[in-house]
Amino acid sequence: MLSARNVVKHYGGVQALKGVDFDIYRGTVTTLFGENGAGKSTLMKILSGVEQPTDGQLILDGEPVRFASTVEAQHRGISIIHQELSLAPNMSVRDNIFMGRELRRAGGVDYAEEARQAAALMTELEEDIHPLTKVGDLRVGQQQIVEIARALSVDARILIMDEPTSALSATEVEVLFKVIRDLTARGVAIVYISHHLEEALEITDHAVVLRDGSMTAKAERADIDLAWIVRNMVGENFDLGSPPTGYEFGDTLLSVQSLTVPDDSNVDRAAVDHLSLDVRAGEVVCIYGLMGAGRTELLEALAGASQVSDGKVMLEGRDVTHMDIAQRIAAGLVLVPEDRQRDGLVQTMTVGRNLSLASIGAFVKNLFLSNSGERGLVDDSIRDVHVKTDGPGAMIGSLSGGNQQKVVIGKMVTTDPKVILLDEPSRGIDIGAKAEVFKLLAERAKQGLGVVYSTSEVNECLSIAHRIIVMGRGRIVAEFGPDVSKEQIMAASGESVAA
Repeated sequence: MLSARNVVKHYGGVQALKGVDFDIYRGTVTTLFGENGAGKSTLMKILSGVEQPTDGQLILDGEPVRFASTVEAQHRGISIIHQELSLAPNMSVRDNIFMGRELRRAGGVDYAEEARQAAALMTELEEDIHPLTKVGDLRVGQQQIVEIARALSVDARILIMDEPTSALSATEVEVLFKVIRDLTARGVAIVYISHHLEEALEITDHAVVLRDGSMTAKAERADIDLAWIVRNMVGENFDLGSPPTGYEFGDTLLSVQSLTVPDDSNVDRAAVDHLSLDVRAGEVVCIYGLMGAGRTELLEALAGASQVSDGKVMLEGRDVTHMDIAQRIAAGLVLVPEDRQRDGLVQTMTVGRNLSLASIGAFVKNLFLSNSGERGLVDDSIRDVHVKTDGPGAMIGSLSGGNQQKVVIGKMVTTDPKVILLDEPSRGIDIGAKAEVFKLLAERAKQGLGVVYSTSEVNECLSIAHRIIVMGRGRIVAEFGPDVSKEQIMAASGESVAA
């Protein structure tokens, strides 16, 4: 249906794509694999009219085409679900789905029909979201569903999905895959990008691998496995590390005592229910749980982003329960949030300013900023967390999603914290970058940092964690050491749901 031939893309002196050939077939799923910065999102932006190629050609239905905008691409049946959510949080689900292409009737917009169609899309995606709900009130996974619904509402012939499951639960992923198979059965072509490699293998018909802006491999589903993907992406089989060893844990840094966090959506239950947990210096603790288990609510409450109704948060014996976010950062308790776009980055700032933002007070003297001191910190941070960038002066929006996530992590690490909390730290990060991030956290743990990270991926529990906590319905339902199996972890989380 659509082919890219010898597509080249330059951004200043950086060549993002180096003569890429890429084909999309009717009624099939073509999966595009590659590390952050490999050129995947750039290629998809060109195919959907967001960007124009520096050189090369697009061929649609056998004819050369050039899309000047996403509107032109949509008119030719091409729609994209972007990796980063592009929703208006102050508008309703209905209005976001039909924004810019409102349904008209005599006298104005047909809001009733828009609501009906929005409700039908939510039913198809098996998500109980009212069309008039404000998007800003939804959790990240539900916002991702709205983004998918908006793309489905266009009735596209070619649907590009760039990390569509990055914030979805396992159940929501299953529903999305069912929708994808329904679409391909009707002849729709799907382009699918995901860093969840095993998940992508379930849905793909054709696989293409990009590396450093060039296509390194392509094959049919029957001829590929996980090792093939990793080998062609990064050249060798990365693992996510192992629990750091060679030292003894220090004293308790973080003590959570019978913490209770109210559930804003349900007054009859608590998001976190009288939970107690201690974290020692040098210890890496993983918190695992299904969607709704309370992982995010726990970490946000610990960081001061939400109120608690009962219990205490102690940091090195000091009560920080009623401190605000800035005070907790100063005390040494920091959070890398789940939603980097909304809570972790300032899009109008450079890479360097985003990295130094949480530490900027250390470089201000007599109302003047010490540029040399800030620059040294930024350069060190870029090197430590392996950010791929043109330099500190590059705008944060020019980075791939995974590199933006590294900036958020680097920003918090530069504050020299005692305990770092990370909510889904690998969201939108490829396998190589995951290994780098977990290696960084393991190194900091060996230096005495307390590390607490949450994840919905079982494999990540078995990487660098000394201790794995399984949550369900706001409580700790199981606790394991590093020798636990994936099956034991999953069984514990399943039991918590059934209880």
